[in-house]
Amino acid sequence: MDYFLNFNILFYIVAYLAGSIPFGLLLAKIFAGVNIKEQGSHSIGATNVLRVVKETNPSLAKKLSVATVILDALKGTIVILIAMALDASQSTLWAIGVLAVLGHCYSIFLSLEGGKGVATGLGVFLVLLPIPTLIGALVWIICAKVLKVSSLSSLLGLTATVIAALFLNNGLGVNSNAPMYLIAFIIYYKHIPNIVRLIRGEEKKLV
Repeated sequence: MDYFLNFNILFYIVAYLAGSIPFGLLLAKIFAGVNIKEQGSHSIGATNVLRVVKETNPSLAKKLSVATVILDALKGTIVILIAMALDASQSTLWAIGVLAVLGHCYSIFLSLEGGKGVATGLGVFLVLLPIPTLIGALVWIICAKVLKVSSLSSLLGLTATVIAALFLNNGLGVNSNAPMYLIAFIIYYKHIPNIVRLIRGEEKKLV
């Protein structure tokens, strides 16, 4: 039992459980009466919320999509901020971030299915790598406006964040860039179907 009372272990469990909360699914069900796991791309992320809800209620779709991004991002920030307030080590903070992203992508509440991890990863990076993340977010927004392809814009924004962190020599405080690479890898991995469709020219644009 003492194992589960360990400071770090408690935060790791909470981070994974918080990350597992499928806000997109819940918001779409509660406010639009639709199950996004059964429609569109079947993802629980903001893009699928927008696509599915837009078919019946365009104005509500935008609001729910934005709310999904914010809530999914907060899953990656709130637990980290609480841990920071309690003087957790930098390595603990990064572990919390990785587990929050894993929770979103492989939710315990959805039989280990989930979203793509972009917003949750953004929330983690925003706290732990603020300047590179702001650069990546700007790239994400510009690409989304110009390209109108959600997956490509997200991946370009993520890539810009990682490159900016390396270029600015923004140390992670743990003598390794591994946690940042691991989060990026999880997000890239979850986007493999999108990458395949992009290569084939079959990826849908946001209208």
